[in-house]
Amino acid sequence: MAEEDNEFLSLSDLESELDSIPIPMFFDRNRHICYLEMMLELLPSPYQSQEINRLTLAYFVVCGLDILRSLDRVDKEGVINWVLSLQAHPQDEADLSNGQFYGFHGSRSSQFQPNDYGNALPNCSHLASTYCALSILKTLGYDFSLLDSMSIIKSMKNLQQHDGSFMPIHSGAETDLRFVYCAAAISSMLENWSGIDKEKAKEYIINCQSYDGGFGLTPSSESHGGATFCAVASLRLMGLIEDDILSKNVSSCFINMPLLLDWCLQRQATTDGGFQGRLNKATDTCYAFWVGGVLKILGAHKLIDHEGLRKFLFTCQSQYGGFGKTPEQLPDLYHAYYGFCAFSLLEEPDLNSICTELGTTIGPVQLL
Repeated sequence: MAEEDNEFLSLSDLESELDSIPIPMFFDRNRHICYLEMMLELLPSPYQSQEINRLTLAYFVVCGLDILRSLDRVDKEGVINWVLSLQAHPQDEADLSNGQFYGFHGSRSSQFQPNDYGNALPNCSHLASTYCALSILKTLGYDFSLLDSMSIIKSMKNLQQHDGSFMPIHSGAETDLRFVYCAAAISSMLENWSGIDKEKAKEYIINCQSYDGGFGLTPSSESHGGATFCAVASLRLMGLIEDDILSKNVSSCFINMPLLLDWCLQRQATTDGGFQGRLNKATDTCYAFWVGGVLKILGAHKLIDHEGLRKFLFTCQSQYGGFGKTPEQLPDLYHAYYGFCAFSLLEEPDLNSICTELGTTIGPVQLL
Protein backbone atom coordinates (compact mmCIF):
# COMPACT_ATOMS: atom_id res chain seq x y z
CA MET A 1 0.00 0.00 0.00
CA ALA A 2 2.83 2.42 0.79
CA GLU A 3 4.27 1.94 -2.67
CA GLU A 4 0.84 2.52 -4.24
CA ASP A 5 0.29 5.72 -2.23
CA ASN A 6 3.51 7.14 -3.59
CA GLU A 7 2.08 6.93 -7.08
CA PHE A 8 -0.39 9.74 -6.27
CA LEU A 9 0.48 13.43 -6.15
CA SER A 10 -0.77 15.71 -3.39
CA LEU A 11 -2.72 18.81 -4.41
CA SER A 12 0.28 21.04 -3.72
CA ASP A 13 2.53 18.75 -5.75
CA LEU A 14 0.00 18.78 -8.60
CA GLU A 15 -0.11 22.58 -8.55
CA SER A 16 3.68 22.66 -8.65
CA GLU A 17 3.65 20.30 -11.61
CA LEU A 18 1.16 22.53 -13.45
CA ASP A 19 3.12 25.68 -12.63
CA SER A 20 6.22 24.07 -14.09
CA ILE A 21 4.54 23.65 -17.49
CA PRO A 22 6.11 26.30 -19.73
CA ILE A 23 3.81 28.89 -21.27
CA PRO A 24 3.76 28.19 -25.03
CA MET A 25 5.23 30.93 -27.24
CA PHE A 26 2.59 30.35 -29.89
CA PHE A 27 -1.13 31.00 -29.99
CA ASP A 28 -2.50 27.87 -28.28
CA ARG A 29 -5.90 27.84 -29.99
CA ASN A 30 -7.00 24.37 -28.83
CA ARG A 31 -6.29 25.17 -25.21
CA HIS A 32 -8.19 28.46 -25.51
CA ILE A 33 -11.19 26.58 -26.93
CA CYS A 34 -11.13 24.17 -23.98
CA TYR A 35 -10.94 27.10 -21.56
CA LEU A 36 -14.01 28.78 -23.08
CA GLU A 37 -15.94 25.49 -23.26
CA MET A 38 -15.31 24.98 -19.56
CA MET A 39 -16.53 28.52 -18.81
CA LEU A 40 -19.61 27.93 -20.95
CA GLU A 41 -20.63 25.00 -18.78
CA LEU A 42 -19.62 26.08 -15.28
CA LEU A 43 -18.12 29.33 -14.01
CA PRO A 44 -15.57 29.08 -11.19
CA SER A 45 -16.58 30.39 -7.76
CA PRO A 46 -14.60 33.68 -8.04
CA TYR A 47 -17.17 34.78 -10.63
CA GLN A 48 -19.98 34.68 -8.06
CA SER A 49 -19.64 38.41 -7.43
CA GLN A 50 -20.17 38.97 -11.17
CA GLU A 51 -23.53 37.19 -11.29
CA ILE A 52 -25.28 40.46 -12.13
CA ASN A 53 -23.11 40.56 -15.29
CA ARG A 54 -23.81 37.01 -16.41
CA LEU A 55 -24.87 38.21 -19.88
CA THR A 56 -21.53 39.99 -20.31
CA LEU A 57 -19.66 36.83 -19.31
CA ALA A 58 -21.70 34.88 -21.85
CA TYR A 59 -20.73 37.49 -24.47
CA PHE A 60 -17.05 36.86 -23.80
CA VAL A 61 -17.51 33.10 -24.14
CA VAL A 62 -19.80 32.95 -27.18
CA CYS A 63 -18.10 35.69 -29.18
CA GLY A 64 -14.72 34.33 -28.11
CA LEU A 65 -15.55 30.91 -29.53
CA ASP A 66 -16.65 32.66 -32.70
CA ILE A 67 -13.25 34.37 -33.06
CA LEU A 68 -11.63 30.96 -32.47
CA ARG A 69 -13.79 29.47 -35.24
CA SER A 70 -15.49 27.10 -32.78
CA LEU A 71 -19.03 28.39 -32.64
CA ASP A 72 -20.21 24.82 -33.28
CA ARG A 73 -19.48 24.13 -29.58
CA VAL A 74 -22.40 26.39 -28.59
CA ASP A 75 -26.02 25.29 -28.16
CA LYS A 76 -27.24 28.13 -30.37
CA GLU A 77 -30.97 27.67 -29.79
CA GLY A 78 -30.54 27.34 -26.05
CA VAL A 79 -28.36 30.45 -25.77
CA ILE A 80 -30.65 32.50 -28.03
CA ASN A 81 -33.72 31.59 -25.96
CA TRP A 82 -31.90 32.45 -22.73
CA VAL A 83 -30.75 35.84 -24.04
CA LEU A 84 -34.23 36.70 -25.35
CA SER A 85 -35.73 35.86 -21.95
CA LEU A 86 -33.68 38.69 -20.41
CA GLN A 87 -35.27 41.50 -22.45
CA ALA A 88 -37.47 43.98 -20.60
CA HIS A 89 -40.79 44.63 -22.33
CA PRO A 90 -43.14 47.60 -21.88
CA GLN A 91 -46.74 46.86 -21.02
CA ASP A 92 -47.93 49.19 -23.75
CA GLU A 93 -46.75 51.91 -26.14
CA ALA A 94 -47.18 54.61 -23.48
CA ASP A 95 -44.52 52.96 -21.32
CA LEU A 96 -41.88 53.86 -23.90
CA SER A 97 -42.19 57.48 -22.81
CA ASN A 98 -42.08 56.88 -19.05
CA GLY A 99 -38.33 57.49 -18.85
CA GLN A 100 -37.32 53.86 -18.48
CA PHE A 101 -35.14 51.80 -20.81
CA TYR A 102 -36.47 48.57 -22.30
CA GLY A 103 -33.29 46.75 -23.20
CA PHE A 104 -31.78 43.61 -21.68
CA HIS A 105 -31.12 42.69 -18.08
CA GLY A 106 -27.62 41.57 -17.13
CA SER A 107 -28.86 38.42 -15.43
CA ARG A 108 -31.91 36.79 -13.93
CA SER A 109 -31.13 38.37 -10.56
CA SER A 110 -31.75 41.88 -11.94
CA GLN A 111 -34.97 40.78 -13.62
CA PHE A 112 -37.52 41.32 -10.88
CA GLN A 113 -40.52 39.04 -11.04
CA PRO A 114 -44.12 40.27 -10.57
CA ASN A 115 -45.39 40.15 -7.01
CA ASP A 116 -48.88 39.63 -5.62
CA TYR A 117 -49.37 43.20 -4.41
CA GLY A 118 -49.42 45.14 -7.66
CA ASN A 119 -46.43 47.24 -6.63
CA ALA A 120 -44.37 48.97 -9.31
CA LEU A 121 -41.26 46.95 -9.96
CA PRO A 122 -37.88 48.44 -10.90
CA ASN A 123 -36.64 47.91 -14.45
CA CYS A 124 -32.89 47.38 -14.35
CA SER A 125 -32.18 46.74 -18.02
CA HIS A 126 -28.81 48.21 -18.94
CA LEU A 127 -27.13 49.63 -22.07
CA ALA A 128 -24.00 47.50 -21.68
CA SER A 129 -26.07 44.34 -21.17
CA THR A 130 -28.10 45.24 -24.26
CA TYR A 131 -24.91 45.65 -26.31
CA CYS A 132 -23.76 42.19 -25.14
CA ALA A 133 -27.17 40.61 -25.80
CA LEU A 134 -27.39 41.95 -29.35
CA SER A 135 -23.78 40.93 -30.05
CA ILE A 136 -24.53 37.37 -28.95
CA LEU A 137 -27.75 37.19 -30.96
CA LYS A 138 -26.08 38.61 -34.07
CA THR A 139 -23.13 36.25 -33.72
CA LEU A 140 -25.49 33.26 -33.45
CA GLY A 141 -27.40 34.33 -36.57
CA TYR A 142 -30.67 35.35 -34.91
CA ASP A 143 -33.15 37.08 -37.20
CA PHE A 144 -33.45 40.60 -35.80
CA SER A 145 -36.79 41.10 -37.55
CA LEU A 146 -38.21 38.84 -34.82
CA LEU A 147 -36.79 41.05 -32.06
CA ASP A 148 -38.71 43.80 -30.27
CA SER A 149 -36.12 46.32 -31.44
CA MET A 150 -38.39 49.36 -31.46
CA SER A 151 -38.82 49.18 -27.69
CA ILE A 152 -35.05 49.31 -27.36
CA ILE A 153 -34.55 52.19 -29.78
CA LYS A 154 -37.47 54.36 -28.64
CA SER A 155 -36.71 53.98 -24.94
CA MET A 156 -32.97 54.51 -25.46
CA LYS A 157 -33.78 58.17 -26.16
CA ASN A 158 -34.68 58.44 -22.48
CA LEU A 159 -31.06 57.77 -21.52
CA GLN A 160 -29.37 60.53 -23.55
CA GLN A 161 -28.55 63.61 -21.48
CA HIS A 162 -28.57 67.28 -22.49
CA ASP A 163 -24.78 67.26 -22.98
CA GLY A 164 -25.01 64.31 -25.40
CA SER A 165 -23.80 61.64 -22.98
CA PHE A 166 -25.78 58.55 -22.00
CA MET A 167 -26.73 56.93 -18.71
CA PRO A 168 -26.71 53.11 -18.78
CA ILE A 169 -30.01 52.79 -16.87
CA HIS A 170 -32.92 55.15 -16.45
CA SER A 171 -31.95 56.69 -13.10
CA GLY A 172 -29.17 57.03 -10.57
CA ALA A 173 -26.18 56.20 -12.76
CA GLU A 174 -23.03 57.85 -14.05
CA THR A 175 -22.67 59.16 -17.59
CA ASP A 176 -19.55 58.77 -19.72
CA LEU A 177 -18.15 57.64 -23.08
CA ARG A 178 -18.69 53.95 -22.38
CA PHE A 179 -22.42 54.37 -22.69
CA VAL A 180 -22.21 56.65 -25.72
CA TYR A 181 -20.36 53.76 -27.34
CA CYS A 182 -22.97 51.22 -26.23
CA ALA A 183 -25.75 53.38 -27.69
CA ALA A 184 -23.87 53.75 -30.99
CA ALA A 185 -23.14 50.02 -31.19
CA ILE A 186 -26.78 49.14 -30.42
CA SER A 187 -28.00 51.55 -33.09
CA SER A 188 -25.55 50.11 -35.60
CA MET A 189 -26.51 46.50 -34.94
CA LEU A 190 -30.23 47.31 -35.13
CA GLU A 191 -29.65 49.54 -38.19
CA ASN A 192 -31.75 52.27 -36.61
CA TRP A 193 -30.27 55.59 -35.46
CA SER A 194 -33.48 57.26 -34.34
CA GLY A 195 -32.70 56.57 -30.67
CA ILE A 196 -29.61 58.79 -30.53
CA ASP A 197 -29.00 62.45 -31.28
CA LYS A 198 -25.73 62.02 -33.17
CA GLU A 199 -24.84 65.73 -33.17
CA LYS A 200 -25.13 65.95 -29.39
CA ALA A 201 -23.16 62.73 -28.99
CA LYS A 202 -20.49 64.09 -31.33
CA GLU A 203 -20.15 67.27 -29.27
CA TYR A 204 -19.81 65.25 -26.06
CA ILE A 205 -17.08 63.12 -27.62
CA ILE A 206 -15.20 66.22 -28.83
CA ASN A 207 -15.36 67.66 -25.31
CA CYS A 208 -13.77 64.49 -23.93
CA GLN A 209 -10.56 64.82 -25.97
CA SER A 210 -7.74 65.84 -23.67
CA TYR A 211 -4.82 68.21 -24.26
CA ASP A 212 -2.52 65.24 -24.95
CA GLY A 213 -4.69 63.78 -27.75
CA GLY A 214 -6.33 60.88 -25.93
CA PHE A 215 -9.89 60.82 -24.59
CA GLY A 216 -11.07 60.72 -21.00
CA LEU A 217 -14.29 59.06 -19.93
CA THR A 218 -15.76 62.49 -19.23
CA PRO A 219 -14.75 66.03 -20.22
CA SER A 220 -11.55 67.26 -18.50
CA SER A 221 -10.64 63.79 -17.22
CA GLU A 222 -7.40 61.89 -17.80
CA SER A 223 -6.86 60.22 -21.17
CA HIS A 224 -7.56 56.48 -21.02
CA GLY A 225 -7.18 53.68 -23.55
CA GLY A 226 -10.69 52.32 -23.10
CA ALA A 227 -12.29 55.75 -23.27
CA THR A 228 -10.28 56.58 -26.39
CA PHE A 229 -11.55 53.42 -28.07
CA CYS A 230 -15.14 54.28 -27.11
CA ALA A 231 -14.75 57.77 -28.59
CA VAL A 232 -13.14 56.76 -31.89
CA ALA A 233 -15.29 53.65 -32.43
CA SER A 234 -18.46 55.64 -31.74
CA LEU A 235 -17.50 58.27 -34.29
CA ARG A 236 -16.76 55.55 -36.83
CA LEU A 237 -20.06 53.74 -36.18
CA MET A 238 -21.98 57.00 -36.52
CA GLY A 239 -20.30 57.67 -39.85
CA LEU A 240 -18.65 60.85 -38.57
CA ILE A 241 -15.12 59.77 -39.43
CA GLU A 242 -13.99 57.64 -42.33
CA ASP A 243 -12.24 54.30 -42.11
CA ASP A 244 -8.45 54.57 -42.46
CA ILE A 245 -8.81 58.33 -42.02
CA LEU A 246 -5.06 58.97 -41.69
CA SER A 247 -4.62 58.14 -45.36
CA LYS A 248 -6.96 61.04 -46.19
CA ASN A 249 -6.95 64.76 -45.44
CA VAL A 250 -7.19 65.10 -41.65
CA SER A 251 -6.64 68.87 -41.44
CA SER A 252 -10.38 69.55 -41.46
CA CYS A 253 -11.24 66.79 -38.95
CA PHE A 254 -13.10 68.00 -35.85
CA ILE A 255 -10.81 66.03 -33.49
CA ASN A 256 -7.05 66.45 -33.24
CA MET A 257 -5.86 63.43 -35.23
CA PRO A 258 -2.06 64.03 -35.05
CA LEU A 259 -2.18 64.33 -31.24
CA LEU A 260 -4.47 61.28 -31.01
CA LEU A 261 -2.12 59.19 -33.15
CA ASP A 262 0.89 60.30 -31.08
CA TRP A 263 -0.87 59.48 -27.79
CA CYS A 264 -1.87 56.00 -28.98
CA LEU A 265 1.58 55.11 -30.31
CA GLN A 266 3.18 56.23 -27.06
CA ARG A 267 1.08 53.71 -25.16
CA GLN A 268 3.16 50.81 -26.52
CA ALA A 269 5.98 50.16 -24.09
CA THR A 270 9.50 49.75 -25.46
CA THR A 271 10.40 47.51 -22.51
CA ASP A 272 8.02 44.59 -23.17
CA GLY A 273 6.01 45.49 -26.30
CA GLY A 274 2.64 45.61 -24.56
CA PHE A 275 0.18 48.49 -24.39
CA GLN A 276 -0.69 50.52 -21.31
CA GLY A 277 -4.04 52.21 -20.79
CA ARG A 278 -2.67 55.39 -19.25
CA LEU A 279 0.62 57.20 -18.83
CA ASN A 280 2.94 55.63 -16.22
CA LYS A 281 0.77 52.51 -15.86
CA ALA A 282 1.75 48.88 -16.36
CA THR A 283 1.11 47.17 -19.67
CA ASP A 284 -2.02 45.02 -19.78
CA THR A 285 -3.44 42.45 -22.20
CA CYS A 286 -6.73 44.25 -22.84
CA TYR A 287 -5.11 47.44 -24.12
CA ALA A 288 -3.62 45.53 -27.02
CA PHE A 289 -7.21 45.72 -28.26
CA TRP A 290 -8.45 48.99 -26.78
CA VAL A 291 -5.50 51.05 -28.02
CA GLY A 292 -4.55 48.72 -30.87
CA GLY A 293 -8.15 48.89 -32.05
CA VAL A 294 -8.04 52.68 -32.22
CA LEU A 295 -4.91 52.47 -34.36
CA LYS A 296 -6.64 49.90 -36.57
CA ILE A 297 -9.65 52.18 -37.14
CA LEU A 298 -7.36 55.12 -37.90
CA GLY A 299 -5.35 53.07 -40.40
CA ALA A 300 -2.19 53.17 -38.27
CA HIS A 301 -1.97 49.60 -36.98
CA LYS A 302 1.03 49.02 -39.24
CA LEU A 303 2.99 51.55 -37.17
CA ILE A 304 3.08 49.43 -34.02
CA ASP A 305 5.74 46.89 -33.11
CA HIS A 306 3.79 43.75 -34.04
CA GLU A 307 6.47 41.29 -32.97
CA GLY A 308 6.99 43.02 -29.64
CA LEU A 309 3.24 42.95 -28.98
CA ARG A 310 2.98 39.27 -29.86
CA LYS A 311 5.79 38.41 -27.45
CA PHE A 312 4.12 40.37 -24.66
CA LEU A 313 0.76 38.67 -25.25
CA PHE A 314 2.44 35.25 -25.20
CA THR A 315 3.77 36.00 -21.71
CA CYS A 316 0.17 36.70 -20.61
CA GLN A 317 -1.17 33.51 -22.20
CA SER A 318 -2.07 30.94 -19.55
CA GLN A 319 -1.15 27.28 -19.60
CA TYR A 320 -4.81 26.68 -18.67
CA GLY A 321 -6.03 28.58 -21.73
CA GLY A 322 -7.12 32.19 -21.90
CA PHE A 323 -5.09 35.25 -20.96
CA GLY A 324 -4.32 37.00 -17.72
CA LYS A 325 -4.13 40.74 -17.24
CA THR A 326 -0.35 40.65 -16.95
CA PRO A 327 2.33 37.94 -17.14
CA GLU A 328 1.95 35.09 -14.63
CA GLN A 329 -1.58 36.09 -13.61
CA LEU A 330 -4.40 33.56 -13.82
CA PRO A 331 -6.68 33.92 -16.85
CA ASP A 332 -10.06 35.63 -16.70
CA LEU A 333 -12.79 35.93 -19.32
CA TYR A 334 -12.38 39.67 -19.85
CA HIS A 335 -8.66 39.55 -20.64
CA ALA A 336 -9.02 36.27 -22.50
CA TYR A 337 -11.56 37.78 -24.88
CA TYR A 338 -9.58 40.91 -25.60
CA GLY A 339 -6.46 38.82 -26.00
CA PHE A 340 -8.25 36.91 -28.76
CA CYS A 341 -9.37 40.22 -30.30
CA ALA A 342 -5.79 41.51 -30.21
CA PHE A 343 -4.49 38.41 -31.98
CA SER A 344 -7.25 38.75 -34.57
CA LEU A 345 -6.04 42.30 -35.27
CA LEU A 346 -2.53 40.84 -35.60
CA GLU A 347 -3.98 38.48 -38.25
CA GLU A 348 -3.19 35.30 -36.37
CA PRO A 349 -3.89 32.24 -38.60
CA ASP A 350 -7.04 30.18 -37.88
CA LEU A 351 -8.85 33.10 -36.25
CA ASN A 352 -11.83 34.95 -37.64
CA SER A 353 -11.33 38.63 -38.44
CA ILE A 354 -13.21 41.04 -36.21
CA CYS A 355 -15.01 44.27 -36.94
CA THR A 356 -12.85 46.48 -34.74
CA GLU A 357 -15.43 49.13 -33.92
CA LEU A 358 -17.99 46.55 -32.75
CA GLY A 359 -15.50 44.19 -31.13
CA THR A 360 -17.06 41.12 -32.77
CA THR A 361 -16.77 39.27 -36.07
CA ILE A 362 -20.07 40.74 -37.28
CA GLY A 363 -19.60 44.11 -38.95
CA PRO A 364 -21.97 47.09 -39.04
CA VAL A 365 -23.81 48.59 -41.93
CA GLN A 366 -21.44 51.36 -42.98
CA LEU A 367 -22.84 54.89 -43.09
CA LEU A 368 -20.02 56.22 -45.26
